[in-house]
Amino acid sequence: MKTRQKILDTAEEVIGEKGYFDTSIVEITVKAGVAQGTYYNYFPTKKAIYDELVYQLSSSLRHHIKLSMEEKSSFNEKQRAGYSAFFDWVINHRNLYSIIQQSVLVDKQLYRWYYEKLANGFIQSIEKAVSDKECKPLNPETVAYCLMGIGQFLGMRWVYWEEESVPAHVFDEAMELIFNGLADKEVK
Repeated sequence: MKTRQKILDTAEEVIGEKGYFDTSIVEITVKAGVAQGTYYNYFPTKKAIYDELVYQLSSSLRHHIKLSMEEKSSFNEKQRAGYSAFFDWVINHRNLYSIIQQSVLVDKQLYRWYYEKLANGFIQSIEKAVSDKECKPLNPETVAYCLMGIGQFLGMRWVYWEEESVPAHVFDEAMELIFNGLADKEVK
């Protein structure tokens, strides 16, 4: 399994940097230091490794977020922990942005699966918060996609483009927006 994971890690790097269509199996195997035959023992095609890469990244990300949220009790604390875990995870997997965005061209169903899988976790959390009266009774799916957009674009802006952590003041302002909205309570 070490060899398989080494090939996947290399594919994450190469596909993330060069793109799916410009990456060859030869490039992946050379960079991973394995023979092409070894590659084919694990993945019958380039598309097969790409699919597995998306599934693995999704699973790893969601697991990391879930673990950090489990330690918290309130909806607010859970969301803060979840966003923080997302930003921490993605700093070590910056190519996630490139890989997932390419999937809209490589396989639209895979692209949709990735985002629906993330949304389902948000929806469950929002439904529980509504039930516990910690959150307004808005449509959980609408709220989920809005919240996902916040994380997606803050991460892209700082982690992907700048190659740095999301600044603390940006994180705090995003949480202020999520939990208190845009309206100035002093304005009448």
